[in-house]
Amino acid sequence: MKKALVMLTSALAMSGAFAQTSAPASAPVSAAASAPAAKAGHERNVEDRITYLHTQLKITSAQESQWNAFADVMRNNGETMGQLFKQRRDATNLSAVDDMKQYATIAQAHADGMKKLVDAFDPLYSSFSPEQKKLADATFHQPGGEHRHHGKGAGKQAPADEAAVKP
Repeated sequence: MKKALVMLTSALAMSGAFAQTSAPASAPVSAAASAPAAKAGHERNVEDRITYLHTQLKITSAQESQWNAFADVMRNNGETMGQLFKQRRDATNLSAVDDMKQYATIAQAHADGMKKLVDAFDPLYSSFSPEQKKLADATFHQPGGEHRHHGKGAGKQAPADEAAVKP
């Protein structure tokens, strides 16, 4: 049950424009190496997503300052969510109420982060050319209301056991 909640929470919290991944459940990781490796992998994934979007949206030099503000929000949101998920993974023997409270904290952080992301993206989007707006609309829109934004192959359904969800 807890694994299902973690997967559901991961899918919810990392939808939209957050870049958060974790190692597949089948990948063995030693306890000593997991924290630094997970953080390095998470930071790399956030940076990979930022780089992908910069290229995909054809950001111009005139848009760099607005882009940098948006990218900084992505980094901060990713860091916040990474810390919350680490706390959730590390928590043991939680009562059902504590588990729900922890989930609510993650959901609230996701909502707060999305608000910040929209606020940072709005002026950037306004500066886009019509071509860039079409690219952004296609990049961030997912048919059927599903908001999973993967770098490559956006719009494709990820396997149900995939723990990685990117914007």
